[in-house]
Amino acid sequence: MLLSIKTTVREKLDYEMETSVVLPIIDISSPDKISTAQLIRKACLEHGFFYVKNHGISEEFMEGVFKESKSFFNLPLDEKMSLLRRDLLGYTPLYAEKLDPSLTSSTGDSKESFYFGSLEGALVQPYPNQWPPEDLLPSWRQTMECYYKNVLSVGRKLLGLIALALDLDEGFFEQIGALNDPAAVVRLLRYPGEVISSDVETYGASVCRDKSRQPRVWEDVPGIRGAFIVNIGDMMERWSNGLFRSTLHRVMPVRKERYSVVFFLDPNPDCNVECLESCCSKTCPPRFPPILAGDYIKERFRLTYDS
Repeated sequence: MLLSIKTTVREKLDYEMETSVVLPIIDISSPDKISTAQLIRKACLEHGFFYVKNHGISEEFMEGVFKESKSFFNLPLDEKMSLLRRDLLGYTPLYAEKLDPSLTSSTGDSKESFYFGSLEGALVQPYPNQWPPEDLLPSWRQTMECYYKNVLSVGRKLLGLIALALDLDEGFFEQIGALNDPAAVVRLLRYPGEVISSDVETYGASVCRDKSRQPRVWEDVPGIRGAFIVNIGDMMERWSNGLFRSTLHRVMPVRKERYSVVFFLDPNPDCNVECLESCCSKTCPPRFPPILAGDYIKERFRLTYDS
């Protein structure tokens, strides 16, 4: 993943998490792109996460997206299972995913989700998008397709600013063909409020800014009305030679139902992800070998679903 763009609806927690991280808020409507890119660079160096505001997608429209998402997850299980995930796209029931394969004691993530991608492009073949029947959810597909197009535009703008933040031309990722056929998906998520009675640790999919630290310290990322939460992905970390870090993130059990909508932006599957010249030197050689984006994505999904 190059980056993800997320917004969440949740009730006030029954309790507060131990710590809450304060992230920078980036106004991507500013005409001063250089200053904006510098703010993004600082955020990526220090956190790997940041908020974006004035992104062009209205709160009213996002309320409609969440309304449609809740309508889907409120369908009977057999209706949802008729759209069971094929390859990457469709419905995934509770406990079917494990975001952190290293958690051998976990039964799976306490969430259900639904993936859809572009009408055309990298993720359509061999399996196309699946959509709920119009007689059940008449405006669902239209709403989600509109959201996809709008958030993809936000993602492209953010990548241009990130390129500037890495001392590259604004159009760098477009020029190398990374976004000719982007493997971008939207993921709708519902985290149930129930906590299962078990000795087994169960996670939803809070951030851990120091991946090497044990025990890991998880910090809450509170939502800001009208803003998206953006985090740097593993592939951007590879491209930047670890300069821009991919921060671990999970949704911990909080005893309150919550909904999220996440947009994952990945490059063209044939795009070669290798260390950028602006991010390496004789004293700081490339840390990661080159890899095709498609191969990396497939391996990450294999670990998530087969572990």
